[in-house]
Amino acid sequence: MLLAAAAVANAQTATTPAGQPAAGTGTAGRAVDHEALMKSERFRRLAAELRCLVCQNQTLEESTAPLARDLREEVARLMAGGRDNDQIKTYLVDRYGEFVLYRPSISSRNALLWFGPFLFLIAGAIAWWRLGRRRAQAPRSAQAALQHVDELLGRDR
Repeated sequence: MLLAAAAVANAQTATTPAGQPAAGTGTAGRAVDHEALMKSERFRRLAAELRCLVCQNQTLEESTAPLARDLREEVARLMAGGRDNDQIKTYLVDRYGEFVLYRPSISSRNALLWFGPFLFLIAGAIAWWRLGRRRAQAPRSAQAALQHVDELLGRDR
């Protein structure tokens, strides 16, 4: 937080010929040092909670993909604009979907992804237990099996 404040405080004013703040400047028209923001502890913690959209198995902090670099700059720009971490996450989720979060929240839309593996594990354990019980029964003789088939088919011998 101190690095971000120092970067904004030490920055020079940058404007376009029309008098508008130049790209890469803060809300007050002061230039923001995105590199200093990207080295701050707050930025690192936030980037560790966001997923690279290209790599899919790396955080935004770890990825070297060009899109990850662009997203890091976007996060730094939002930080310089005064947004807090929750507002930045909400902005990115609205723009890219919940996939951008490295640890998505549990909701009705993704409940099967969170609990599905456990349900399959429980169903497999029950199936394994039932099959094991059936095999544990004493095997029938061939004559008893034929008699059972005849009973099921309704035939008399």
